[in-house]
Amino acid sequence: MNLQNLTALVEGNLTNSPSITAFDDVSFEASKVRRGNLFVALKHEDISLAILNGAYGILFEKPTQITDQEIAWIKVASIDRALLRLLRFHIIEKSPQVFSCDQISLKLASQILTPNTLLVLDKPLKEHIQELWKLEEKQFILFSPKLIDASLFVDAKAISAVQSSSMNIVEQTLFETSFIYDDTYYERQLLSPFFIPYLEGVLQFFKQNNIGYQLRNFAPIEHFQAVFTNIHFQVKEFGKSDKVLIFEPDFDLIKAQIKFLKQQANWAKLVYLIPASRRDELQESEDVFVYESAWDIMQLLKEKQYHFALIAEQTADILNSNVFDLRIKQPSLF
Repeated sequence: MNLQNLTALVEGNLTNSPSITAFDDVSFEASKVRRGNLFVALKHEDISLAILNGAYGILFEKPTQITDQEIAWIKVASIDRALLRLLRFHIIEKSPQVFSCDQISLKLASQILTPNTLLVLDKPLKEHIQELWKLEEKQFILFSPKLIDASLFVDAKAISAVQSSSMNIVEQTLFETSFIYDDTYYERQLLSPFFIPYLEGVLQFFKQNNIGYQLRNFAPIEHFQAVFTNIHFQVKEFGKSDKVLIFEPDFDLIKAQIKFLKQQANWAKLVYLIPASRRDELQESEDVFVYESAWDIMQLLKEKQYHFALIAEQTADILNSNVFDLRIKQPSLF
């Protein structure tokens, strides 16, 4: 890759007059730098190691001391923007078939066994750099604009909506589903019926594009995530408690989930906790309560009677905070 062209591509400024004019490849991890590579300094502290391993150039953002005038030092205003432009150019050369979807569909797709012809980008961009740099010609890519900037791709199509359902639900609870799809029976999948339309959309996408797949047992995802607890917020085994906290980090899904719970668990006592900043988006009622902090959430859950509590804009990680540590200490004999 030509030095002058690369500097223009990343909107960089060549801060010295190096003897080199081109790079053999690009590296994003200092430990994987080879002689002749350009090192993209996502971690500023790794620059010294990259030079030691033979880097011919350093792409950097923060002020740094130029320790070797023979190699190229390219300063950019934003390393993230430079990375986006660099990857975008590289991806264009590979002509992939890019499709976008919502985050739930993406998380489900990541748990389905598929061939290497499909790359599912279910994590932040920096965790997929190596996969994108090693992209094969005309590979399929599936991503969510809520997770990765859509400008990374020149042309992305949304996966098609399901026109008519062909999935037969045999048995279901709020958090498990047994179903038949394409004449195959999948028993007691740890998958809420709430997710079934999303799953069918993903499977339809696979079929439309001749992408082979194999379903296996699903693991919980961070959306509509059910955690069974006792009154002290200690986590219990699945189905071993009559109190369930349901966490949903994406507020856009809350109304649909409230509707689902009211339809599927009309026998149960339900409460919904939403952040105070969202008060105007969901009318308060006898079962909708607002919170401003983790302490508020804990207090509301202590005070209210419920079987299921849907907590908006939170993940189950909140249970690891000290606020929820209400475990009873055993009295000492001494």
